[in-house]
Amino acid sequence: MSVSKSRATSSLLKSEKESLYRFLALYVGMVIFGISVLAVYYYESQKQLMLSNQRAEMSKYAYIQTKRLKVLHHFFPERREYPRDPRFTSAIYDIEFNKIFSLNKIDDAYFDEEIYLVNGYIHFVKNLDTFYLGARYLVIELKDDGKWLTAIWRDIALYGTLAFVFFLLFGLYLAKLFLKPMRDSIMLLDRFIKDTTHELNTPLSAILANIEMMDTDVMVEKNRKKLERINIAAKTVSVLYKDLTYLILEQERENEDVWLDLKGIIRNRVEYFDVLAKSKGITFKLALGDASLYMDRRKFVRVIDNLISNAIKYNKRNGIIHIVLEEGRLAIRDTGVGIDEKHIPFMFDRYMRFDKHEGGFGIGLSIVKKIIDEYHMEIKVYSEKGEGTQIEIVWEGK
Repeated sequence: MSVSKSRATSSLLKSEKESLYRFLALYVGMVIFGISVLAVYYYESQKQLMLSNQRAEMSKYAYIQTKRLKVLHHFFPERREYPRDPRFTSAIYDIEFNKIFSLNKIDDAYFDEEIYLVNGYIHFVKNLDTFYLGARYLVIELKDDGKWLTAIWRDIALYGTLAFVFFLLFGLYLAKLFLKPMRDSIMLLDRFIKDTTHELNTPLSAILANIEMMDTDVMVEKNRKKLERINIAAKTVSVLYKDLTYLILEQERENEDVWLDLKGIIRNRVEYFDVLAKSKGITFKLALGDASLYMDRRKFVRVIDNLISNAIKYNKRNGIIHIVLEEGRLAIRDTGVGIDEKHIPFMFDRYMRFDKHEGGFGIGLSIVKKIIDEYHMEIKVYSEKGEGTQIEIVWEGK
């Protein structure tokens, strides 16, 4: 029981993981965006705090430089040397914001702000009440030591990482909580399939065996037709039974890969499904060349059976199934209902069915895709609504 439960659990992991990854991708994106916004806000607040702390000191420097400009103004032109200070540099501008003289590294000044930071330099703008040397504005420049910025990046990296880890763990918890109903539903469906499979085994084997043993030559036409309908129904159930058996019991079995004669296998499976096809007036058109593939025969039969079964199931009455085989390529095309283009990417998802009028669990194509991926082959789907569907399998030839 534990082994079966483990297999059932592993079979739903893919769809569960895909849902989990989609949720986490959206969630992580939102978390990163939120942390980034908070980081920008924190940076701006710390920057304003640093500028506020620098305002008093730079205001003092501006006062000192203003006194020096006043002295230079009164003794001009006898004295022409602009006052300098090792602690800061400065520049003066006229009333129209034109530069008169500058020792600053950054000449562009923002006169609508009192204190600001540009390219690693802090600037303090002072309006001069008296136009010493024709100057209306004094701009004090001070090199930023960058300590506050280093501290900010350290805090952002530390607290941002902690917040990201916390929200990621919280997101995983939420995702598992939200996915639990889906997991329970899939587990319930898997358990139902497993129980159904066991119940089908004995009566289905008995029906098929007795049909094979019956002598149709001695039957009247009426009874022969009844037996044919029973045979059709039994083979339909048989395909589903084999899928269920593979899904629940056989997919973990070790592969027995050999070189397969694909032409012979396909002819054999077409013959097997011929009675089902004729019940809808469907004919096969075969163009089978010589081709071989190194693969487990049991798994290749599952692929062929599901593709032919689907081509019959979703075909129109009196339709045609074209099967083309050549080295490295197998194509099966029907003249059926077709599939909307938007549904094609999801047609291999387990339990997915787009035509509610047809029966089945929607597991056949998921088995096909799993086998194709296992053997590193490629599967292509071409479909047009109302015109039919072509499924093409491509592999590397000998």
